[in-house]
Amino acid sequence: MKEIKAKNAPAAIGPYSQGIEAMGTTLYVSGQLPIDPATGHFPEETIQGQTRQSLENIKAILEAGGYTLGNVVKATVFLKDINDFGAMNAVYGDYFRTPCPARAAFQVGALPKGARVEIEVVAVK
Repeated sequence: MKEIKAKNAPAAIGPYSQGIEAMGTTLYVSGQLPIDPATGHFPEETIQGQTRQSLENIKAILEAGGYTLGNVVKATVFLKDINDFGAMNAVYGDYFRTPCPARAAFQVGALPKGARVEIEVVAVK
């Protein structure tokens, strides 16, 4: 196992790693809140802005480990409100191309710091 740390993504706020590479070919990226690493705050309150920031954080962690969004095979999207699904999906579609990763998306009771979205991914080389 190898810990992956990206300077241009928010630092872990608990006992977890931004990402863990296993067997040198698979990267597990922890759920990313829409925190701007430069400010420590959400850049926007909209679901679109928060989705974009979560995906930018994921992209930074992937790149720190030598992966790209094209290596992502599975994503899980946690939404504060399932009614945000369409707006989240529109932004999400800007980041992934065919074949898109497998994905699950569902509403949760609450997310840390009052976020509207959290996204985790698995990538393979």
